[in-house]
Amino acid sequence: MLVDFFLHLKERRVPVTITEFLALLEALQAGMANYSLDDFYALARICLVKNEAHYDRFDVAFAEYFEKIRASGENGGAIPEAWLQNATEKVLSADELALLDTALNDTPETPRELTPEEEKPVDEESDKLFGRGGSGKFGAGGINPEGLRMDDTEVPRQGSVKAWNSREFKGLDDEVELGTRNMKVALRRLRKFAREGVPDELDLDETIRSTAKNAGWLDLVMRPERKNKVKVLLFFDTGGSMTPHLKICEELFSAARSEFKHMDYFYFHNCVYDTVWKYDGPSFTTHYPIQYITSKFGKDYKLIFVGDATMGPTEISEPLNNTYQQTHSRHSGETWMRSLLLHFRHAVWLNPEEERFWNITQSIEMIRDIMEDRMFPLTLRGLDDAMRALSK
Repeated sequence: MLVDFFLHLKERRVPVTITEFLALLEALQAGMANYSLDDFYALARICLVKNEAHYDRFDVAFAEYFEKIRASGENGGAIPEAWLQNATEKVLSADELALLDTALNDTPETPRELTPEEEKPVDEESDKLFGRGGSGKFGAGGINPEGLRMDDTEVPRQGSVKAWNSREFKGLDDEVELGTRNMKVALRRLRKFAREGVPDELDLDETIRSTAKNAGWLDLVMRPERKNKVKVLLFFDTGGSMTPHLKICEELFSAARSEFKHMDYFYFHNCVYDTVWKYDGPSFTTHYPIQYITSKFGKDYKLIFVGDATMGPTEISEPLNNTYQQTHSRHSGETWMRSLLLHFRHAVWLNPEEERFWNITQSIEMIRDIMEDRMFPLTLRGLDDAMRALSK
């Protein structure tokens, strides 16, 4: 069964190895799971999952596999008697087993009719009869071997939501779309700090070192504030097929604005042409020529395109009369893109479309070629890889 479980995890793209599987078997042989599915889940996750980004995938695969076993009634739907006996002996002592057998043997085959006193216990005795998690003699669905059902309604015992069904690690999956918080964490990889300006911050380490050199006479050492010096330029594709991705773009913009002091942004549609623009109001747009962008923003800026790169191939390869931008491009989109990449050496393209669909869209392949394969999915893993590429 565990071999099938191991193969099921691999089918669900959980990166498990034979070495980790053997470690799990050794732990089970040492009795660390204690014949409990909850304990086995915790032990399996510890042994098999190396990265918290894979926790959610493991939980989903675990739930699928054991639900399938339960539904199919594997092993005839019954646990071998030898297994039960072995497990019971590990939990109960010999005296407790004898008491359990005696209680079961003394239980009448036909439940007797309850007296009024038993049906309606007095208040001072109620805590002994009810609210004991099924260990008392009264109530349906209990575990006491001498228990008597008080009505004809079957009430199954209910358990809490299993850990593997709670999906509490869904936000850590490195292939899911991001939220603002996760974006901030990923963007921090790009930050570089420098100390410039007026020295108005106490340098504690240098103060201690300098005071020690002065034989104990206090010598305060000040330093400039540490500030993020990375400069970022964002180009957002807007309209058309990007409309469904509006929320994720808003979250990316919010995260970038909070992480980078030097940041500016512009909009384009499908592919960059001779102008980009900003919205100055609900009905007013200001267009900026590409020559203005390359002259205003230095080569030290990190350029990030955000778009699905889904368009007609001619919008990239040929000059375009673009009524959406209210301008006529004298050159192809590819020409304008390459002029930007010639100026901004550090540039990446973030694509909100699922990566598995990229190969079937010609325009995405064309943009990837222009970007020299620096296109990344807008996921936790993709954003992290993009920040690494920009840091080189």
